[in-house]
Amino acid sequence: MEKQYEEYAYVLDFLQHGKPGFRPTGRAGYRAGALIQCVGEEFFTVLEALVKEGLVLKPPDRVYVGKDSREEVTYIIGRIGYDELTAAAKSELPLAVSRIVQNREAWFVKFFNTARAITPRMHALELIPGIGKKYMWQVINERERKPFQNYDDITKRTELPNPVKLITKRVMEELEGESKYRLFTRFH
Repeated sequence: MEKQYEEYAYVLDFLQHGKPGFRPTGRAGYRAGALIQCVGEEFFTVLEALVKEGLVLKPPDRVYVGKDSREEVTYIIGRIGYDELTAAAKSELPLAVSRIVQNREAWFVKFFNTARAITPRMHALELIPGIGKKYMWQVINERERKPFQNYDDITKRTELPNPVKLITKRVMEELEGESKYRLFTRFH
């Protein structure tokens, strides 16, 4: 079975004093310790994690959240939904997603080279905002001639404007729960 966890994540927000919660006594208080809200760079998993004492992290720090010994994070509290993010984390998220899409260019170019129909009437490419039937066919026809090499190659050969921006928009739609189909994120 392939791994289903994140190795690295980008910090979206640093909560120095934790976040409002309830103590076992029933009185309102703060969960002890500094927290980060972050987004994983492989599955775009949105996580909350406890930060090691004395550390201060900030966007766009990249932290190790994998299974081995972690330098910045004590432990992963768990996955959270988009609506559980702080306002600061929500505003940072599109920037972090865009950074990930740029850094993982080879993976996303491979998606353009291999994407298939999802249903008889819908192709995976059409789920990306800005790609309708016209662009979908341009992508399919061009990739049959020769696989795309990078984002610039996609833009030059298909006239598709800014693939990074379009993919980022799609990932954001999935994270915000606005889509029935998931191309790039996994379920919570």
